[in-house]
Amino acid sequence: MNIKSIYSALAILLCVSTSFSQEKKTYLVNTIAFYNLENLFDTINDPNINDEDFIYTPENYKDKLQKLERVIAQLGTSAEQKNSPVILGVAEIENRQVLEDLCKQPLLAAKGYSVIHFDSPDRRGIDTGFLYQKGHFQPTSYKNYALIVTEDETDKKAKDKEKIEDTDDNVVDIKTKRIYTRDQILMTGLLDGEEMHFIVNHWPSRRGGEKRSSPLREAAAALNKKIIDSLQVINPNAKIFTMGDLNDGPFNKSVKQVLGAKGDEKEVQPLGLYNPAEKLMNKGIGTLAFRDSWDFFDQIIISEPLLRKDYSSWRYWKAGVYNAPFMIQQTGQYKGYALRNGALGPGYSDHFPSYIYLIKEAKK
Repeated sequence: MNIKSIYSALAILLCVSTSFSQEKKTYLVNTIAFYNLENLFDTINDPNINDEDFIYTPENYKDKLQKLERVIAQLGTSAEQKNSPVILGVAEIENRQVLEDLCKQPLLAAKGYSVIHFDSPDRRGIDTGFLYQKGHFQPTSYKNYALIVTEDETDKKAKDKEKIEDTDDNVVDIKTKRIYTRDQILMTGLLDGEEMHFIVNHWPSRRGGEKRSSPLREAAAALNKKIIDSLQVINPNAKIFTMGDLNDGPFNKSVKQVLGAKGDEKEVQPLGLYNPAEKLMNKGIGTLAFRDSWDFFDQIIISEPLLRKDYSSWRYWKAGVYNAPFMIQQTGQYKGYALRNGALGPGYSDHFPSYIYLIKEAKK
Protein backbone atom coordinates (compact mmCIF):
# COMPACT_ATOMS: atom_id res chain seq x y z
CA MET A 1 0.00 0.00 0.00
CA ASN A 2 1.47 3.38 -0.98
CA ILE A 3 1.64 6.34 1.35
CA LYS A 4 -1.36 8.06 -0.31
CA SER A 5 -3.57 5.00 0.29
CA ILE A 6 -2.48 4.85 3.94
CA TYR A 7 -3.51 8.53 4.51
CA SER A 8 -6.87 7.94 2.82
CA ALA A 9 -7.58 4.95 5.03
CA LEU A 10 -6.67 6.89 8.17
CA ALA A 11 -8.94 9.79 7.16
CA ILE A 12 -11.93 7.47 6.66
CA LEU A 13 -11.24 5.75 9.98
CA LEU A 14 -11.10 9.13 11.76
CA CYS A 15 -14.44 10.24 10.25
CA VAL A 16 -16.16 7.01 11.29
CA SER A 17 -14.71 7.21 14.79
CA THR A 18 -15.83 10.82 15.22
CA SER A 19 -19.39 10.21 14.02
CA PHE A 20 -19.89 7.35 16.46
CA SER A 21 -18.39 9.27 19.40
CA GLN A 22 -20.89 12.12 19.04
CA GLU A 23 -24.26 11.49 20.66
CA LYS A 24 -27.32 13.30 19.35
CA LYS A 25 -28.59 15.80 21.91
CA THR A 26 -32.29 15.90 22.75
CA TYR A 27 -34.16 18.79 24.31
CA LEU A 28 -37.22 19.34 26.45
CA VAL A 29 -39.62 22.11 25.47
CA ASN A 30 -42.15 24.14 27.50
CA THR A 31 -44.52 26.86 26.33
CA ILE A 32 -45.15 30.11 28.24
CA ALA A 33 -48.04 32.20 26.88
CA PHE A 34 -50.31 35.18 27.38
CA TYR A 35 -53.91 35.62 26.18
CA ASN A 36 -56.38 38.49 26.55
CA LEU A 37 -59.68 36.58 26.81
CA GLU A 38 -61.84 39.59 25.81
CA ASN A 39 -64.45 40.11 28.48
CA LEU A 40 -64.75 36.64 29.96
CA PHE A 41 -67.65 37.49 32.27
CA ASP A 42 -70.12 35.13 33.93
CA THR A 43 -73.94 35.03 33.80
CA ILE A 44 -74.54 36.91 37.08
CA ASN A 45 -75.04 40.65 37.54
CA ASP A 46 -72.56 41.76 40.21
CA PRO A 47 -73.81 45.01 41.87
CA ASN A 48 -70.25 45.97 42.86
CA ILE A 49 -68.92 46.34 39.31
CA ASN A 50 -70.08 47.76 35.97
CA ASP A 51 -70.70 44.40 34.31
CA GLU A 52 -74.19 45.03 32.90
CA ASP A 53 -73.03 45.22 29.29
CA PHE A 54 -70.95 42.04 29.48
CA ILE A 55 -73.19 39.45 31.18
CA TYR A 56 -73.46 36.27 29.13
CA THR A 57 -76.53 34.11 28.70
CA PRO A 58 -75.89 30.53 29.88
CA GLU A 59 -75.69 29.41 26.24
CA ASN A 60 -73.23 32.13 25.24
CA TYR A 61 -71.13 31.56 28.37
CA LYS A 62 -70.78 27.88 27.49
CA ASP A 63 -69.93 28.78 23.91
CA LYS A 64 -67.27 31.30 25.00
CA LEU A 65 -65.62 28.78 27.35
CA GLN A 66 -65.53 26.14 24.63
CA LYS A 67 -63.97 28.56 22.17
CA LEU A 68 -61.27 29.61 24.63
CA GLU A 69 -60.64 25.99 25.56
CA ARG A 70 -59.97 25.17 21.91
CA VAL A 71 -57.43 27.97 21.57
CA ILE A 72 -55.58 27.26 24.81
CA ALA A 73 -55.40 23.51 24.17
CA GLN A 74 -53.66 24.16 20.83
CA LEU A 75 -51.66 27.24 21.81
CA GLY A 76 -47.94 26.73 21.30
CA THR A 77 -48.27 23.15 20.11
CA SER A 78 -46.06 22.14 17.20
CA ALA A 79 -43.89 19.35 15.87
CA GLU A 80 -41.43 20.04 18.70
CA GLN A 81 -43.99 20.66 21.45
CA LYS A 82 -47.17 18.65 21.99
CA ASN A 83 -48.26 20.18 25.30
CA SER A 84 -50.33 23.34 25.77
CA PRO A 85 -48.79 26.19 27.85
CA VAL A 86 -47.49 25.19 31.26
CA ILE A 87 -47.94 28.85 32.28
CA LEU A 88 -50.64 31.06 30.76
CA GLY A 89 -51.13 34.68 31.81
CA VAL A 90 -54.64 35.98 31.14
CA ALA A 91 -56.46 39.33 31.11
CA GLU A 92 -60.05 40.62 30.85
CA ILE A 93 -61.54 38.06 33.20
CA GLU A 94 -64.33 38.97 35.62
CA ASN A 95 -63.38 36.84 38.62
CA ARG A 96 -61.75 33.65 39.81
CA GLN A 97 -64.85 31.58 39.05
CA VAL A 98 -64.67 32.14 35.29
CA LEU A 99 -61.11 30.80 35.34
CA GLU A 100 -62.18 27.83 37.43
CA ASP A 101 -64.94 27.15 34.90
CA LEU A 102 -62.45 27.42 32.05
CA CYS A 103 -60.14 24.91 33.74
CA LYS A 104 -63.05 22.46 33.99
CA GLN A 105 -63.43 22.29 30.22
CA PRO A 106 -62.48 18.73 29.16
CA LEU A 107 -59.37 19.53 27.10
CA LEU A 108 -57.95 21.70 29.89
CA ALA A 109 -59.08 19.52 32.78
CA ALA A 110 -57.02 16.72 31.26
CA LYS A 111 -53.90 18.93 31.61
CA GLY A 112 -54.50 19.62 35.32
CA TYR A 113 -54.65 23.42 35.20
CA SER A 114 -55.02 25.47 38.38
CA VAL A 115 -55.57 29.20 39.00
CA ILE A 116 -53.82 32.21 40.55
CA HIS A 117 -56.10 35.27 40.76
CA PHE A 118 -56.65 38.50 42.71
CA ASP A 119 -59.58 40.90 42.46
CA SER A 120 -58.46 44.22 40.97
CA PRO A 121 -60.07 47.61 41.76
CA ASP A 122 -61.03 48.08 38.10
CA ARG A 123 -64.71 49.09 38.28
CA ARG A 124 -65.60 47.43 35.01
CA GLY A 125 -64.67 44.27 36.84
CA ILE A 126 -61.82 42.97 34.72
CA ASP A 127 -58.85 41.27 36.36
CA THR A 128 -55.67 39.45 35.43
CA GLY A 129 -54.55 36.01 36.49
CA PHE A 130 -52.62 32.85 35.70
CA LEU A 131 -53.41 29.32 34.67
CA TYR A 132 -50.66 26.79 35.34
CA GLN A 133 -50.26 23.05 34.92
CA LYS A 134 -49.82 21.50 38.36
CA GLY A 135 -47.77 18.67 36.91
CA HIS A 136 -45.08 21.13 35.79
CA PHE A 137 -45.31 24.19 38.05
CA GLN A 138 -45.60 24.57 41.81
CA PRO A 139 -46.21 28.13 43.08
CA THR A 140 -44.22 29.11 46.16
CA SER A 141 -45.55 32.67 46.52
CA TYR A 142 -47.84 35.15 44.78
CA LYS A 143 -48.70 38.78 45.38
CA ASN A 144 -50.64 41.59 43.72
CA TYR A 145 -49.28 45.12 43.27
CA ALA A 146 -51.73 48.03 42.90
CA LEU A 147 -51.08 50.62 40.22
CA ILE A 148 -51.88 54.02 41.77
CA VAL A 149 -52.32 56.58 38.99
CA THR A 150 -54.36 59.78 38.87
CA GLU A 151 -56.09 61.83 36.23
CA ASP A 152 -53.48 64.58 36.69
CA GLU A 153 -50.98 62.34 34.96
CA THR A 154 -52.96 62.57 31.73
CA ASP A 155 -53.14 66.40 31.71
CA LYS A 156 -56.89 66.27 31.21
CA LYS A 157 -59.16 69.25 31.91
CA ALA A 158 -60.99 69.27 35.23
CA LYS A 159 -64.47 67.76 35.19
CA ASP A 160 -67.46 67.83 37.52
CA LYS A 161 -66.03 66.96 40.93
CA GLU A 162 -69.00 64.80 41.91
CA LYS A 163 -68.96 62.75 38.71
CA ILE A 164 -67.44 59.36 38.14
CA GLU A 165 -66.65 58.88 34.47
CA ASP A 166 -66.19 55.56 32.69
CA THR A 167 -63.17 55.83 30.40
CA ASP A 168 -63.30 52.44 28.70
CA ASP A 169 -61.50 50.07 31.07
CA ASN A 170 -60.01 52.92 33.13
CA VAL A 171 -62.47 54.50 35.57
CA VAL A 172 -61.80 57.90 37.12
CA ASP A 173 -63.06 58.80 40.57
CA ILE A 174 -63.22 62.59 40.19
CA LYS A 175 -63.28 63.16 43.96
CA THR A 176 -59.80 61.66 44.32
CA LYS A 177 -58.77 61.78 40.62
CA ARG A 178 -57.57 58.19 40.97
CA ILE A 179 -57.90 56.03 37.85
CA TYR A 180 -58.91 52.53 38.90
CA THR A 181 -57.12 49.97 36.79
CA ARG A 182 -55.71 46.45 37.05
CA ASP A 183 -53.18 45.20 39.57
CA GLN A 184 -49.97 43.52 38.50
CA ILE A 185 -49.60 39.98 39.83
CA LEU A 186 -46.24 38.39 40.66
CA MET A 187 -46.18 34.59 40.84
CA THR A 188 -43.01 32.77 41.89
CA GLY A 189 -42.58 29.02 41.80
CA LEU A 190 -40.75 25.98 40.52
CA LEU A 191 -41.05 25.12 36.84
CA ASP A 192 -40.00 21.48 36.65
CA GLY A 193 -37.87 22.12 39.74
CA GLU A 194 -36.33 25.45 38.66
CA GLU A 195 -37.30 28.77 40.24
CA MET A 196 -39.04 31.21 37.91
CA HIS A 197 -40.88 34.51 38.37
CA PHE A 198 -43.93 35.54 36.30
CA ILE A 199 -45.65 38.94 36.26
CA VAL A 200 -48.99 39.42 34.50
CA ASN A 201 -50.14 42.89 33.43
CA HIS A 202 -53.01 44.73 31.80
CA TRP A 203 -51.86 48.33 31.51
CA PRO A 204 -54.24 51.32 31.19
CA SER A 205 -55.98 51.75 27.85
CA ARG A 206 -55.47 54.39 25.17
CA ARG A 207 -58.83 56.01 25.82
CA GLY A 208 -58.51 59.72 25.10
CA GLY A 209 -55.67 59.15 22.63
CA GLU A 210 -52.34 57.36 22.64
CA LYS A 211 -50.26 60.43 23.46
CA ARG A 212 -52.50 61.83 26.21
CA SER A 213 -52.87 58.46 27.94
CA SER A 214 -49.21 57.46 27.58
CA PRO A 215 -48.21 58.68 31.09
CA LEU A 216 -50.56 56.07 32.58
CA ARG A 217 -48.77 53.24 30.81
CA GLU A 218 -45.41 54.76 31.64
CA ALA A 219 -46.46 54.62 35.31
CA ALA A 220 -47.46 50.97 34.85
CA ALA A 221 -44.06 50.25 33.29
CA ALA A 222 -42.33 51.96 36.22
CA LEU A 223 -44.22 49.75 38.68
CA ASN A 224 -43.32 46.70 36.61
CA LYS A 225 -39.65 47.71 36.57
CA LYS A 226 -39.73 48.18 40.33
CA ILE A 227 -41.02 44.63 40.81
CA ILE A 228 -38.34 43.25 38.48
CA ASP A 229 -35.58 45.25 40.20
CA SER A 230 -36.65 43.90 43.60
CA LEU A 231 -36.30 40.33 42.33
CA GLN A 232 -32.89 41.04 40.81
CA VAL A 233 -31.59 42.58 44.04
CA ILE A 234 -32.24 39.24 45.73
CA ASN A 235 -30.91 37.20 42.81
CA PRO A 236 -29.15 38.90 39.86
CA ASN A 237 -29.60 35.67 37.89
CA ALA A 238 -33.36 35.50 38.45
CA LYS A 239 -35.35 34.15 35.50
CA ILE A 240 -38.22 36.61 35.08
CA PHE A 241 -41.10 36.80 32.62
CA THR A 242 -43.26 39.90 32.49
CA MET A 243 -46.26 39.50 30.19
CA GLY A 244 -49.58 41.05 29.39
CA ASP A 245 -51.74 43.33 27.31
CA LEU A 246 -49.62 46.45 27.65
CA ASN A 247 -51.84 48.64 25.43
CA ASP A 248 -48.54 49.76 23.93
CA GLY A 249 -46.32 48.14 21.35
CA PRO A 250 -42.66 47.15 21.75
CA PHE A 251 -41.45 50.50 20.36
CA ASN A 252 -43.51 52.75 22.65
CA LYS A 253 -41.88 54.77 25.43
CA SER A 254 -43.36 52.68 28.25
CA VAL A 255 -41.71 49.48 26.96
CA LYS A 256 -38.62 50.78 25.20
CA GLN A 257 -37.51 53.49 27.64
CA VAL A 258 -39.17 53.01 31.03
CA LEU A 259 -38.97 49.23 31.08
CA GLY A 260 -35.79 49.29 28.99
CA ALA A 261 -36.63 46.19 26.95
CA LYS A 262 -34.28 45.47 24.03
CA GLY A 263 -35.26 43.91 20.72
CA ASP A 264 -31.79 42.55 19.93
CA GLU A 265 -30.44 39.75 22.10
CA LYS A 266 -26.89 41.02 21.64
CA GLU A 267 -27.78 44.35 23.26
CA VAL A 268 -29.15 42.81 26.47
CA GLN A 269 -26.76 43.34 29.37
CA PRO A 270 -26.81 41.58 32.77
CA LEU A 271 -29.97 42.66 34.64
CA GLY A 272 -31.43 43.71 31.28
CA LEU A 273 -34.62 42.63 29.49
CA TYR A 274 -35.26 41.13 26.06
CA ASN A 275 -38.48 41.64 24.08
CA PRO A 276 -38.96 39.13 21.22
CA ALA A 277 -42.11 40.98 20.10
CA GLU A 278 -39.92 43.63 18.50
CA LYS A 279 -38.55 41.25 15.85
CA LEU A 280 -41.97 39.73 15.24
CA MET A 281 -43.53 43.15 14.71
CA ASN A 282 -40.75 44.08 12.28
CA LYS A 283 -41.87 41.05 10.26
CA GLY A 284 -45.45 42.37 10.15
CA ILE A 285 -46.76 40.03 12.86
CA GLY A 286 -49.13 41.47 15.47
CA THR A 287 -51.63 40.45 18.12
CA LEU A 288 -54.45 42.87 17.31
CA ALA A 289 -55.58 45.10 14.46
CA PHE A 290 -57.04 48.60 14.48
CA ARG A 291 -57.98 50.59 11.36
CA ASP A 292 -56.26 48.00 9.18
CA SER A 293 -52.98 48.37 11.05
CA TRP A 294 -51.42 45.65 13.21
CA ASP A 295 -49.86 46.26 16.61
CA PHE A 296 -48.27 44.01 19.22
CA PHE A 297 -49.80 44.76 22.63
CA ASP A 298 -49.60 41.21 24.01
CA GLN A 299 -45.96 40.84 24.90
CA ILE A 300 -43.79 38.44 26.89
CA ILE A 301 -40.54 40.08 28.00
CA ILE A 302 -37.76 38.07 29.66
CA SER A 303 -34.68 38.69 31.80
CA GLU A 304 -31.12 38.23 30.54
CA PRO A 305 -30.32 34.85 32.21
CA LEU A 306 -32.90 33.20 29.94
CA LEU A 307 -30.75 34.15 26.92
CA ARG A 308 -27.60 32.37 28.05
CA LYS A 309 -26.45 29.46 25.93
CA ASP A 310 -25.97 26.87 28.67
CA TYR A 311 -28.93 24.58 28.07
CA SER A 312 -28.52 22.55 31.24
CA SER A 313 -31.44 24.63 32.57
CA TRP A 314 -34.41 26.37 30.94
CA ARG A 315 -33.49 28.97 28.30
CA TYR A 316 -35.38 31.04 25.75
CA TRP A 317 -35.66 29.41 22.31
CA LYS A 318 -38.12 31.31 20.12
CA ALA A 319 -41.39 33.28 20.14
CA GLY A 320 -44.60 33.42 18.15
CA VAL A 321 -48.24 34.48 17.84
CA TYR A 322 -51.02 31.90 17.60
CA ASN A 323 -53.52 32.95 14.93
CA ALA A 324 -55.10 29.77 13.55
CA PRO A 325 -57.65 30.28 10.72
CA PHE A 326 -60.61 29.46 12.97
CA MET A 327 -59.68 32.45 15.16
CA ILE A 328 -59.78 34.91 12.24
CA GLN A 329 -62.71 36.86 10.79
CA GLN A 330 -63.16 35.46 7.27
CA THR A 331 -65.64 37.92 5.73
CA GLY A 332 -66.88 41.49 5.92
CA GLN A 333 -65.32 44.78 6.91
CA TYR A 334 -63.02 43.18 9.47
CA LYS A 335 -61.82 40.28 7.35
CA GLY A 336 -58.42 39.17 8.61
CA TYR A 337 -58.93 40.59 12.13
CA ALA A 338 -59.18 38.43 15.23
CA LEU A 339 -62.69 36.95 15.52
CA ARG A 340 -64.02 38.82 18.54
CA ASN A 341 -67.26 38.94 20.51
CA GLY A 342 -70.07 40.47 18.45
CA ALA A 343 -73.78 40.81 17.86
CA LEU A 344 -74.03 37.18 16.74
CA GLY A 345 -72.52 35.92 19.99
CA PRO A 346 -69.12 35.33 21.54
CA GLY A 347 -66.07 34.97 19.40
CA TYR A 348 -62.63 33.92 20.57
CA SER A 349 -61.00 37.27 21.38
CA ASP A 350 -60.08 40.55 19.74
CA HIS A 351 -56.45 39.68 20.56
CA PHE A 352 -54.31 36.80 19.36
CA PRO A 353 -52.25 35.11 22.11
CA SER A 354 -48.46 35.30 22.11
CA TYR A 355 -46.10 32.62 23.35
CA ILE A 356 -42.45 31.70 23.81
CA TYR A 357 -40.71 28.35 23.88
CA LEU A 358 -38.27 27.39 26.60
CA ILE A 359 -35.81 24.55 26.02
CA LYS A 360 -33.26 22.64 28.01
CA GLU A 361 -31.08 19.66 27.31
CA ALA A 362 -32.65 16.39 28.37
CA LYS A 363 -30.75 14.34 30.89
CA LYS A 364 -29.37 11.04 29.64
